[in-house]
Parts: sequence; C-alpha cells; structure tokens
Amino acid sequence: MQQASSLFTRLEYRLAEQLFHHRWLPRSPRTQRLTMRLFQRCAKAGHVGALSTYGHMLFHRGSSPQDKARGARYVVEAAHNGDMRAQYQAGWIYEHGCAQYPRREDHAVTWYARAGEAGHPLAADRLAKAYRAGSLGLAVDAQRAEHWQKLADRQLDAATQEALPQATVNH
Repeated sequence: MQQASSLFTRLEYRLAEQLFHHRWLPRSPRTQRLTMRLFQRCAKAGHVGALSTYGHMLFHRGSSPQDKARGARYVVEAAHNGDMRAQYQAGWIYEHGCAQYPRREDHAVTWYARAGEAGHPLAADRLAKAYRAGSLGLAVDAQRAEHWQKLADRQLDAATQEALPQATVNH
C-alpha cells in the first residue's frame, strides 16, 4: 500500500503543479484553494517538491506567523532532502532570519553553496556577490567571487538554452 500511496502522492503533486503553473483552467479562488490543498497533502506525505513549493508559498504568503513557521520548516526539510530550490530558500531564510530560524550567516553560506553546486544560478550569484563585498561573514576574496560568478553565468546560459524553443529542420 505504501507504493500506491506514493504513486498517488506523485500524481497529486503533478496535478497541483499543472494547476499552479499553467492556465488551462481559469484562476479562480476555487482553483487556488484546490491547488493549495493538493500541495499541502503532498507536503504532509513528505513529497520533497511539495515541501519546497508549499513551504515557499506559506513562508512568503502565509497570513499567520504559524503559517510562516510551518513554511520555513517545510523548506528546510526539503533542503535537507536535496531540493535545489529549497536549498536556495533555506539560504535566504538563514540570511534574513525568521521567528523559527534566527539569522545565521554561516548556515546561509552553506545552503547557498549547496544550491549553487547543484545548479541554482541565483545561489551561485549570491555567493559571488558575498565574496566580492565581504558579506555573509565571508572575507573579500576575488578568486572565489570569480569562481561563483562563472558558475552562475554557466548555469544561466544553460537555463536560457533550455528555455529556447528547438528549431525544427525540414528535409
């Protein structure tokens, strides 16, 4: 039954993503509630992508401090499970601090580095800026700043190439 539940959770997550990202259904309050409910169910089931997405939405858009705290907890859990977007968000959470996770620059650097190494261009760019400016508790280091900037640029180039429509050649 565990596999069936896992398959069902994955299907629910796919549906939630489709509702969230595509406009094949009108954006109504009812559709938004359904989308949030699906993300919530999947996050409670431990789906890493749902933990990341739903946690991000709760943390940034939650109406109560409890929502924001639960969102931060979900994001950090997804980060620990290897979700690159959640690792970037965990870096942001630790850089700025919140009620549940106080500001910890060393943790922010760790999460940004994990996300940057995993391919998140904004995380690599954040570290490049931090090394350039000597922020986040890091010493100014032009060589490391250049390393992270090159990594961010390569990741952005790869993402841009991926987003471009493939030209079809008729022979």
